[in-house]
Amino acid sequence: MRHYRLGAHTKTDLKVHVIWIPKYRKPVLTGEVAVRVRDLVRTIAAQHELEILSGKVARDHVHVLVSYRPTQRVSQIVQWLKGTSSRVLLQEFPRLRKQFWGKHLWARGYLAVATGTVTDEVIRQ
Repeated sequence: MRHYRLGAHTKTDLKVHVIWIPKYRKPVLTGEVAVRVRDLVRTIAAQHELEILSGKVARDHVHVLVSYRPTQRVSQIVQWLKGTSSRVLLQEFPRLRKQFWGKHLWARGYLAVATGTVTDEVIRQ
Protein backbone atom coordinates (compact mmCIF):
# COMPACT_ATOMS: atom_id res chain seq x y z
CA MET A 1 0.00 0.00 0.00
CA ARG A 2 1.36 3.40 -0.95
CA HIS A 3 1.78 6.13 1.60
CA TYR A 4 0.64 9.49 0.24
CA ARG A 5 1.42 12.87 1.74
CA LEU A 6 -1.74 14.91 2.06
CA GLY A 7 -1.94 18.64 1.42
CA ALA A 8 -4.88 21.03 1.38
CA HIS A 9 -6.14 19.74 -1.97
CA THR A 10 -3.40 17.31 -2.98
CA LYS A 11 -2.07 13.80 -2.51
CA THR A 12 1.57 13.30 -3.43
CA ASP A 13 4.15 10.53 -3.40
CA LEU A 14 7.39 12.29 -4.29
CA LYS A 15 10.61 10.48 -3.46
CA VAL A 16 14.23 11.09 -4.36
CA HIS A 17 17.36 9.05 -3.73
CA VAL A 18 20.23 11.44 -2.90
CA ILE A 19 23.93 10.55 -2.67
CA TRP A 20 26.79 12.87 -1.73
CA ILE A 21 30.47 12.45 -0.84
CA PRO A 22 33.12 14.17 1.28
CA LYS A 23 35.68 16.25 -0.59
CA TYR A 24 38.28 14.14 -2.36
CA ARG A 25 36.16 11.10 -1.39
CA LYS A 26 38.15 10.76 1.81
CA PRO A 27 36.93 7.83 3.99
CA VAL A 28 36.24 9.95 7.08
CA LEU A 29 32.64 8.92 7.79
CA THR A 30 33.47 6.30 10.39
CA GLY A 31 32.87 5.83 14.10
CA GLU A 32 31.42 8.79 15.95
CA VAL A 33 31.49 10.96 12.82
CA ALA A 34 29.21 8.49 10.99
CA VAL A 35 26.82 8.35 13.95
CA ARG A 36 26.73 12.14 14.11
CA VAL A 37 26.06 12.42 10.34
CA ARG A 38 23.13 10.00 10.70
CA ASP A 39 21.70 11.99 13.63
CA LEU A 40 22.17 15.31 11.83
CA VAL A 41 20.43 14.07 8.68
CA ARG A 42 17.48 12.87 10.77
CA THR A 43 17.28 16.18 12.65
CA ILE A 44 17.50 18.31 9.51
CA ALA A 45 14.85 16.17 7.80
CA ALA A 46 12.48 16.57 10.74
CA GLN A 47 12.98 20.35 10.78
CA HIS A 48 12.02 20.63 7.11
CA GLU A 49 9.16 18.09 7.08
CA LEU A 50 11.11 15.53 5.07
CA GLU A 51 10.52 11.84 5.64
CA ILE A 52 13.57 9.60 5.48
CA LEU A 53 12.52 6.22 4.11
CA SER A 54 15.99 4.68 4.19
CA GLY A 55 19.57 5.76 4.39
CA LYS A 56 23.14 4.67 4.90
CA VAL A 57 26.33 6.40 5.94
CA ALA A 58 29.28 4.62 4.31
CA ARG A 59 32.97 5.43 4.82
CA ASP A 60 33.09 7.74 1.81
CA HIS A 61 29.49 8.63 0.90
CA VAL A 62 25.96 9.12 2.22
CA HIS A 63 22.76 7.61 0.71
CA VAL A 64 19.31 8.89 1.66
CA LEU A 65 15.89 8.02 0.22
CA VAL A 66 13.65 10.98 1.04
CA SER A 67 9.94 11.67 0.66
CA TYR A 68 9.27 15.38 0.23
CA ARG A 69 6.48 17.89 -0.34
CA PRO A 70 5.71 19.33 -3.79
CA THR A 71 6.67 22.82 -2.60
CA GLN A 72 10.24 21.68 -1.88
CA ARG A 73 12.97 21.43 -4.50
CA VAL A 74 15.58 18.67 -4.61
CA SER A 75 18.38 21.25 -4.77
CA GLN A 76 16.95 22.93 -1.69
CA ILE A 77 16.78 19.60 0.17
CA VAL A 78 20.42 18.84 -0.65
CA GLN A 79 21.42 22.36 0.41
CA TRP A 80 19.77 21.83 3.80
CA LEU A 81 21.33 18.40 4.33
CA LYS A 82 24.85 19.21 3.17
CA GLY A 83 25.10 22.79 4.43
CA THR A 84 23.94 22.29 7.98
CA SER A 85 25.71 18.97 8.46
CA SER A 86 29.00 20.35 7.13
CA ARG A 87 28.93 23.34 9.45
CA VAL A 88 28.09 21.27 12.53
CA LEU A 89 30.59 18.49 11.79
CA LEU A 90 33.46 20.91 11.22
CA GLN A 91 32.63 22.66 14.50
CA GLU A 92 32.40 19.45 16.53
CA PHE A 93 35.35 17.49 15.08
CA PRO A 94 38.65 19.42 14.98
CA ARG A 95 40.37 16.60 13.05
CA LEU A 96 37.96 17.19 10.16
CA ARG A 97 38.90 20.88 10.12
CA LYS A 98 42.54 19.89 9.58
CA GLN A 99 41.65 17.56 6.69
CA PHE A 100 39.12 19.85 4.99
CA TRP A 101 40.34 23.41 4.84
CA GLY A 102 38.17 26.29 3.63
CA LYS A 103 35.10 25.24 5.65
CA HIS A 104 33.98 22.70 3.03
CA LEU A 105 33.42 19.10 4.11
CA TRP A 106 31.29 17.87 1.24
CA ALA A 107 32.22 17.79 -2.44
CA ARG A 108 30.39 20.27 -4.67
CA GLY A 109 27.98 17.94 -6.43
CA TYR A 110 25.46 15.26 -5.62
CA LEU A 111 23.46 12.53 -7.32
CA ALA A 112 19.68 12.71 -7.16
CA VAL A 113 17.48 10.02 -8.70
CA ALA A 114 13.70 10.34 -8.63
CA THR A 115 12.10 6.99 -7.90
CA GLY A 116 9.46 7.39 -10.62
CA THR A 117 8.11 4.03 -11.70
CA VAL A 118 10.93 2.16 -9.99
CA THR A 119 9.77 0.46 -6.83
CA ASP A 120 11.21 1.42 -3.45
CA GLU A 121 12.56 -2.12 -3.02
CA VAL A 122 14.77 -1.73 -6.11
CA ILE A 123 16.12 1.57 -4.77
CA ARG A 124 16.89 0.04 -1.37
CA GLN A 125 18.83 -2.81 -3.01
